[in-house]
Amino acid sequence: MSGKPTLAEAMARIERSGGRRRGAAVLREERVTLSHGSGGKASRALVESVFAAELSNPLLDPLDDCAVLPAAATGSRLVFTTDSYVVKPLFFPGGNIGRLAVHGTVNDLAMAGATPLYLSLGVILEEGFPIVDLRRIVASIRHAADEAGVSVVTGDTKVVERGKADGVYLNTAGVGELRPGISLAMDAARPGDRVLVSGTLGDHGVAILVARAELELESTITSDSAPLHGLAAALVAATGPGLRALKDPTRGGLATALNEIASASDVGVAVDEAALPIAAEVRGACEIVGIDPLHLANEGKLVAIVAPEVASAALAALRAHPLGRNAAIIGEAVADPVGMVYLRTAIGGHRVLDMLAGDALPRIC
Repeated sequence: MSGKPTLAEAMARIERSGGRRRGAAVLREERVTLSHGSGGKASRALVESVFAAELSNPLLDPLDDCAVLPAAATGSRLVFTTDSYVVKPLFFPGGNIGRLAVHGTVNDLAMAGATPLYLSLGVILEEGFPIVDLRRIVASIRHAADEAGVSVVTGDTKVVERGKADGVYLNTAGVGELRPGISLAMDAARPGDRVLVSGTLGDHGVAILVARAELELESTITSDSAPLHGLAAALVAATGPGLRALKDPTRGGLATALNEIASASDVGVAVDEAALPIAAEVRGACEIVGIDPLHLANEGKLVAIVAPEVASAALAALRAHPLGRNAAIIGEAVADPVGMVYLRTAIGGHRVLDMLAGDALPRIC
């Protein structure tokens, strides 16, 4: 006898060991090729040696096409979101596309009051993309996920021909748990409610401008990209049912976020210009390029609409958190004009603050 196990014996051994056998995959290439998106051996080598090596956890390790999630606690609800990221450049002061993708998805869940639990990761790669840069991005995804307390539990990778993309695009989806008693909605603002922001505005937008060399100035501004669920949880605990709505002012900035809330709630929003927390460096950069900082994206700030009686408690809760130390009450919801946002200017006048028209800064996230 040859001593080699039969197929049945080999399969039984694999079953006894707790799952299918997977040989060690070795990625030998230094750049992404079209074969890495073929679904064959090259795809396996890329997924196992780059993605699975960094993001390993029990739900992801089977590398199936989906993850079966543990049931939520009794009475809780699952919240699901998805987003795509095409930021240019891929690496910028304070972050990169991978870190941004994790934070953006976590924050979408946090704005519903949910605790983020699981993420998916979809990756579109361009032929020729350097593997060293891909490793750097995936490592940042792992660090950001660890920081946020979430796991990447399923994913997909595709490769397109050289020149048909811009290095790498990411898609992330997220699942979170919403505990009983939490109900936040864009249409819940009422006249008299106070409007708060958790910190300085426009930092991410200016960081991207500097990274693109569209601003010829020395700058210390970095992206504010950060996971906001801890900050949101502190706010929920401090305000209870007095918290009406949360919104992260990403693309379109604060102006767009407030207009969306005003429109959904059939209220107006009056903003005190003097109360807006904007760093002098951001304000100066915006004056140079002619962009309103209230239209610039933020990736680590939130807008909160709260009942007037809990406004002080909300502000204290935000300022007690490291991500909210520059928080401010910036205005209030008003009965009229419905659906309109306006500034009470520093010189005593009024200016309509409309949603962003067009895209003054494309590929921001």
